[in-house]
Amino acid sequence: MIVQVLAFYLFSAILVASGVMVISARNPVHSVLYLILAFFQAAGLCVLMGAEFLAMILVIVYVGAVAVLFLFVVMMLDINFRELRQGAAQYMPFGALIGLVLLAELAVVFGAWAVAPAASQALGAPTPAIDQVNNTRALGQLIYTQYAYLFQASGIVLLIAMMGAIVLTLRRREGVRKQDISAQLARRREETMAVIKVPTGEGV
Repeated sequence: MIVQVLAFYLFSAILVASGVMVISARNPVHSVLYLILAFFQAAGLCVLMGAEFLAMILVIVYVGAVAVLFLFVVMMLDINFRELRQGAAQYMPFGALIGLVLLAELAVVFGAWAVAPAASQALGAPTPAIDQVNNTRALGQLIYTQYAYLFQASGIVLLIAMMGAIVLTLRRREGVRKQDISAQLARRREETMAVIKVPTGEGV
């Protein structure tokens, strides 16, 4: 019991410290490394709570895919963050409009959930004891019933983060030839080929 308490305080202290360093580090690479460390500490806390499945998901998905991919992107792309921040104010009205649309959609979802006839029954359904179901099934029942709103909100946050990463890395360079399918389909036969009658015994 004492070992578990000490491990809890150790993981928690390192998790809080690494979380502070993620947002305070000036180097983006260092921020990603601290983020990976925070994920590992959170996985350790999940193991202490008996949620081994959630701990493995944290390590495999977030550390093995998201954080490492972000680390490679930051290290391989020479991104000038100061230049990217310039002109961000002109996109604020468009961002505010998207935020209002998302709020309206959430209001519609919450309203439909409130007036649904089976909503009260779903909320009032008792969650089975942890010793009666396995770890994965108990986690799924909690996520998709009691914490369904938070689960959807986290999905929206990840979607916005993905869209922001695409916008930040999208660059338009002059002199680069790219395929334009619509222009290719709009071409006429006269523009693509020419029939030349070559006299007999003479070259083109």
